[in-house]
This record gives sequence, structure tokens and C-alpha cells, in this order.
Amino acid sequence: MPEIQNVPDQNGNGIGNNNALLGKYEVGRLLGCGAFAKVYHARNVSTGQSVAIKVISKKKISATSSLMSNIKREISIMRRLNHPHIVKLHEVLASKTKIYFVMELVKGGELFAKVAKARFTEDLSRRYFQQLISAVGYCHSRGVFHRDLKPENLLVDENGNLKVSDFGLSAVRGQVRHDGLLHTLCGTPAYVAPEILTKKGYDGSKVDVWSCGVVLYVLNAGYLPFNDPNLMAMYKKIYKGEYRCPKWFSPDLKRFLSRVLATDPEKRITVNEILSDPWFKKGYKEVTYYEEVEKEEEPKFKDLNAFDLISFSSGLDLSGLFVDSDNSVTDGMRLVLAESPEKVVEEVEEFAKADENNLRVRRKKEWGVELEGQDGNLAIGVEVYRLTDDLVVVEAKKRGGDVGPYKDMWNNKLRPRLVGGLRAQPGTSSQQVPQTS
Repeated sequence: MPEIQNVPDQNGNGIGNNNALLGKYEVGRLLGCGAFAKVYHARNVSTGQSVAIKVISKKKISATSSLMSNIKREISIMRRLNHPHIVKLHEVLASKTKIYFVMELVKGGELFAKVAKARFTEDLSRRYFQQLISAVGYCHSRGVFHRDLKPENLLVDENGNLKVSDFGLSAVRGQVRHDGLLHTLCGTPAYVAPEILTKKGYDGSKVDVWSCGVVLYVLNAGYLPFNDPNLMAMYKKIYKGEYRCPKWFSPDLKRFLSRVLATDPEKRITVNEILSDPWFKKGYKEVTYYEEVEKEEEPKFKDLNAFDLISFSSGLDLSGLFVDSDNSVTDGMRLVLAESPEKVVEEVEEFAKADENNLRVRRKKEWGVELEGQDGNLAIGVEVYRLTDDLVVVEAKKRGGDVGPYKDMWNNKLRPRLVGGLRAQPGTSSQQVPQTS
């Protein structure tokens, strides 16, 4: 697959017409830059439509399993969302070294940049909040919980309408544990709900409502309700629900915020209750949208890109997007298992201690094991990463010694032991993954 040539530099210089990305998009100026991705303005060569393309380096994310997991989840989630107040993902493309998110271009920028200049009127704040709740309620109805709602992740288009973006920390209903709750600790400190701080599990819909309440406060006040230079002091304020409303807040807004920012999630207002609240309903116009109904016909496999393949994949195995095609001897091997990290590490240790293998074992931080042959001709590092609440990724990498013993140990001994002794995820297999240091 062809690479981008002459990628725009940090000054926003574009590329020429002869250097269209994968033959489809002319890439223009740089719109934004983060630690792991850059976003460019681009134009569809065929239709002339302007889009935003988020470019992610595979090399940068390969060393961080949680980041890879977030990106895979973001693709999966955005694929199922189609709402006027959610940034639309058109397609995902992949080259040898990069992943490209082709998204709707939202020209107005972040809501954060606007409120940073001056606080909004109550009517304007309500309008944005109404659009936010419309999008959040839509997500919840489809089993998606954003978990990182804040003004920086809310964009405004040229018509002044809000668009929710950045689903990298989102969760889906399938991640809920047997207790009916989510347990992953995530979000931005000033916007996290108090129940997240207790580390006892939380309802994804209720923490999203809390974050929406913090956003509403910020839009009206121009500053955060819970803020302190000391992080633990701020967390105590959040846990106790200690905030003050400015004098310009109307009584109805204060009453409404007290229901949204209720520290007890059981007493906190729900999305359905928000929709019927008098303060919220003022000037509210229900959003109309049309679901894209998938046609029940045989898929045409002509000109398929990575996003199409994801759409047809029942198992959502996105490994092809994240691995390099070079099968060099420095590459590692990957296996997906439906088991806990602790159990996998325990199984690897038992394997190493078996008489026929005669390997020295050294535990590492988290879920890692170093295996060394007694004669020094073999050294393997085994790392276990949690992919979801139910799945883990096992990566075995050659740390030293010859290639032959390394491949033989993985393919003929360790991998069969893990697959046979634990619960291998159906439809998965070992994959070549880039070596990380």
C-alpha cells in the first residue's frame, strides 16, 4: 500500500496534487498535533469534499498496548454511530507505517477555545447542552459510554452546532462486568464522577451525565466547579460535591445542576429525566436523524479498504491495521486469550519450570516474565496486556539467542501450551508484531 509522500510539516505546508493519500485524498494544512497523532485538512479527489484526516504512527503506538486497544475500540465504536451532533468517521485507511482516520471536518474548532475567551449566556449554554445530551443519549441507547466528555472533546461546526469527538476512552456495554458496572479508571480529573474515585465500579451512563453537568457549569461560569492545584484536594471536593454557583446563575439552573451533579449516582438525574426537565426543555428542538440501514446483500470485495474489512469482520480482529508487514527476526508473536493476566503468567511460569524445558524464570513488573535457557542460547520476554475486561494479548519477543530455538519454543511448545491449557479466543491466531524496546 502506498505511503504519504511529502507529509505536511508543522508549519502546515501541504502536498501537491500528485501526492494524494492512497490515491483518494489531497492532504493540506496541519490542523492539530498531539503526542501520537496529527490531524490534517484534506480533500476527497473524486468528490471535492473537505475532510479531516487523523494520522497515527504505528511505531509510536506499538509500545503502548493500552493505546492500541483504545484506537481499536474507537474504530469499532465510531463505526456504529451516525448522529448530527457526533463527528462522523467516513473510513479508516492503513499503510505500512500509519493508520488514517478520515473524518468529518468540523471547521469551528473546540468549544473549549470559545468558552476560554468568555463565558456563555445561559441560553447559549442551554443550546449546546441540549445538543450534547442528544448525542450522549443516542450513544447510551446503542450501548456506548464516552467517559471523557469535556469542552476540549466538543467541536463546533460552521453553523454553530456542537459535535462530540474523541471516543478513544469510550466503553461499550460488552465491557460491563457481572456486577453490571464498569471498572476501568479513566477520564479527565476535573470531569470525573465521584463514584469513579471509589474504585468500586460505576454505571457508564451516570458518569457521562456527571461530566455533562461539569461541562454545563463551565459554559455558564467560565471556570470549573471543582478545581484545586492539589489533585487530591480537588478529588475530595468532587467526592463531597463541594461547588458554588456564581451569582449570575438563575435559580432554575442552580436547581438543575444540583440534580445533574448529585454525588449519589442513584439520585443523579438520568438522560430521560433531563429531557423532561423544565430548564432543559426551554427552546428545545428534538434532533431528527436517519439511521443507515445496512443492505442485506453480498458484500462486494472490489477496492476494499481497512474500514470495509472491519465492517465485514464478526470478530473485530484489527491486528492487520497495527502490525508491520516485515517478518524480521526481531519481530514478536502475539496471541489473544480469554483469560486473566494473572492466570496467563502463572501458566507461563509452570511451563518454564517443567523438566523438559529447563528454563530460568524472572518475573517483571505488571504481567511480564523473562525466560532464559540454561545454556544461554535462548532468551524470551513474555508480556501480557489486558485488551478488554475478558481478553488479554500475550506477546512473546526474542530477547537474545538464536532465531531457530526462539521460534521453535513459541510455535511448538509455549503457544500450544497456552492455547491448550487456557481459553484461546475463537478465530484468533498468533500475529507478527513490531519489536519494542
